[in-house]
Amino acid sequence: MQLSSILNRFNEPETIKMAKLGRELRAKGINVIDLSLGEPDFNTPEHIKDAAKKAIDENWSHYTPVSGFPELKEAICKKLLRDNGLTYTSQQIVVSTGAKQCIANTMLSILDDDDEIIIPTPYWVSYSEIARLARAKVVFVNGTPEAGFKITPAQLEEAITEKTKLFIFSTPCNPTGATYTKNELEGLAKVFEKHPQVNIISDEIYEYINYSHESGNYESIAQFSSIKDRVIIINGLSKGFAMTGWRLGYIAAHPDVAKACEKIQGQFTSGTNSIAQRAAITALESPLTATYEMIKEFKRRKQRVTELLKELPELKCIEPQGAFYIFPEVSHYFGKKYEDEVISNSNELCMYLLNSAHVSTVSGDAFGQPGYIRISFANSMENIEAGFKKIKEGLGKLV
Repeated sequence: MQLSSILNRFNEPETIKMAKLGRELRAKGINVIDLSLGEPDFNTPEHIKDAAKKAIDENWSHYTPVSGFPELKEAICKKLLRDNGLTYTSQQIVVSTGAKQCIANTMLSILDDDDEIIIPTPYWVSYSEIARLARAKVVFVNGTPEAGFKITPAQLEEAITEKTKLFIFSTPCNPTGATYTKNELEGLAKVFEKHPQVNIISDEIYEYINYSHESGNYESIAQFSSIKDRVIIINGLSKGFAMTGWRLGYIAAHPDVAKACEKIQGQFTSGTNSIAQRAAITALESPLTATYEMIKEFKRRKQRVTELLKELPELKCIEPQGAFYIFPEVSHYFGKKYEDEVISNSNELCMYLLNSAHVSTVSGDAFGQPGYIRISFANSMENIEAGFKKIKEGLGKLV
């Protein structure tokens, strides 16, 4: 069958690929410990589930407005003011089927053929592939370990050209956990002030999972009024509310961008799931007690994972400031082998750990950072301990 050439422009997400391979091994009866997926192992809090059940009983079962229920958009505006000190109107909010759709809507709304988009590395796997679907040219700016995997204003300035239309980054970052401070964001904002043609996508999905502050105090680049109209905030409920399967994300943006995203979404999916939206209203308007309890557990796991990595001195790592990943450098093992299998790169090391140690991780190549692997600690402490034991044993077999 002759398929579209569009399929040649982008790759399957490596995170999804590793999860799929892990499931295939489990189907064969092999106990694979999953340290690859970015999904909280917590269940959705009871009060949010109760709101969904109530919505079903009240027959919220019909098509929804493309951009979201008005009550939910108002709840998002209140959240942005409460947690971020940012003022938005409901006309600036578009609710979508997850943050990934928000990113796709936004890129398709802004980018034209051969426009340039700047992506700091390491970066979440889908940024570059969605940009390529939009026919844009991807320009990578390397965040180095020495700089905590964060880019500098000078690097940003050097990367911007007359064709630059968009910049996208996440803080806290997936995969490194790097989190920009207010001063660092201000430095980037001053560069953007000089280039009014550049729009900024700020992926804030890990906003709450921030180890610098016990109860939030998240720093968004949208706080700088000189560039706020060009910032598109991407957020959602999957990480901070343990609602991954509910598939609900949202943008806060200039009204022109919001209208454009609504127009595109109207032809792809229309409005987001009605029950998920009603539950999201309760999630956003209720106290964040369950969220902060979850963050405390993630912080405990982060500390333990840091300790476990110290038992593997060949793995060099920067301690994450947010999110629930650790991103060690693994090049020490390149050139080593197990039986007839030689490890040449991060991809091969991840496949070795999956097939021989039965632990799933993700290669740093997928995030634009060869020589590293991403290990998720969004799993139980028991599985984390068992997974690292298997990793240690597996690496010990390489000679």
